[in-house]
Amino acid sequence: MGRLAPDAERARARFGAAAVKHASILPGARIGVLGSGQLGRMFAIAARRMGYRVHVLSPDTDTPTGQVADVEIVADYHDLDRVRAFARGVDVVTFEFENVPCEAAEAAAEFVPVRPGGGVLHVTQHRGREKGFLAAHGFPVAPHAIVDSAEATRHALAELGVPAVLKSADFGYDGRGQRVLRAADEVEAAWRAIGADACVLEAFVDFALEGSVVAARGLDGAVADFGFVENRHVGGILDVSIAPARVDPRVAARAREITHAVLEALGVVGVLCVEFFLTRAGSLWINEVAPRPHNSGHWSIDAALTCQFEQQLRAVCGLPLGDPSRLRAAAMANLLGDRWSDGEPDWKAVAAAPNVKVHLYGKAQAKPGRKMGHLTALAAAPEAALADVLAARSRMARSGGATPDALP
Repeated sequence: MGRLAPDAERARARFGAAAVKHASILPGARIGVLGSGQLGRMFAIAARRMGYRVHVLSPDTDTPTGQVADVEIVADYHDLDRVRAFARGVDVVTFEFENVPCEAAEAAAEFVPVRPGGGVLHVTQHRGREKGFLAAHGFPVAPHAIVDSAEATRHALAELGVPAVLKSADFGYDGRGQRVLRAADEVEAAWRAIGADACVLEAFVDFALEGSVVAARGLDGAVADFGFVENRHVGGILDVSIAPARVDPRVAARAREITHAVLEALGVVGVLCVEFFLTRAGSLWINEVAPRPHNSGHWSIDAALTCQFEQQLRAVCGLPLGDPSRLRAAAMANLLGDRWSDGEPDWKAVAAAPNVKVHLYGKAQAKPGRKMGHLTALAAAPEAALADVLAARSRMARSGGATPDALP
């Protein structure tokens, strides 16, 4: 089977990469992935199931993605010659996380389509640009200011009030690079702790619930989403996701509507997640945008007709999107390295729950706060799925002294 549709093969041979911008990339083709963590691993598994080859490039070796890819290239993202050589060996490039340098995406795009494009990366990998883009397009974001010093932060804090949240503008995820400010005299210490050249100061949102919508947009402009999911974080890291969210259906519908509009405004081809705050007054505010499959969508592997990773594959290859319908209620619980503190978890005890699925990421060393895997429970109702996944996670500890996870 050919890598591209026949007409696209002839067009690329004659006119180069630009000629296949709107062409379908068929099974048997080579998919290039920039980034090699667990998101790339799950994407590669979905791609190989559909008959694609997967090449991955990152600065590391024996990575979660590299373990299941056909080819693992070890190179720095800033080594643009290596990135160009990588792109020449594949038929399309996507990325696993949004902190890949824009220059790498642009270098790859000289030879093959890059989806989502470098412009999406440019907006979403910098909180200031992201907030500005969303606000300029009329999307609901908290009052905020871009600041480049402690002094500028103090002035902005006087306008926004306390509490407020100071976040690094670049390379923030899982709660890293953030500090809550409850008084003006905390500004200096917060800047030293974050250690960034630029930050975003946001007014604190008094939220009742955190949630997200993962959605995909195809090359033809079609959009499909996985519904509004309820999220709980611990220490800034996602702990549990519950699908569907236990909210008023009108809230869920509005979150989906906003997410579709964000995909259109950014011109995304691929998967994107919009994270929301639901305020106590019932309003939705966008917290962050991630132009890739997302931790809060992992439940879809087991509980959706088409999972988020297959959807990413379909989108970047120019295929029709799949049906994202949820088959059963589901709850996903992250497994952080802290749970290995007493040794290897008791996987037999976890597997004793017949409705719980185990996903491990192939990481050799467990560290506190490091995402090592996740569990997903399927049930008739979200409350039952939540109870089951938390019970299964509590059984991981071999010491038997683990405190059961509390229901959120």
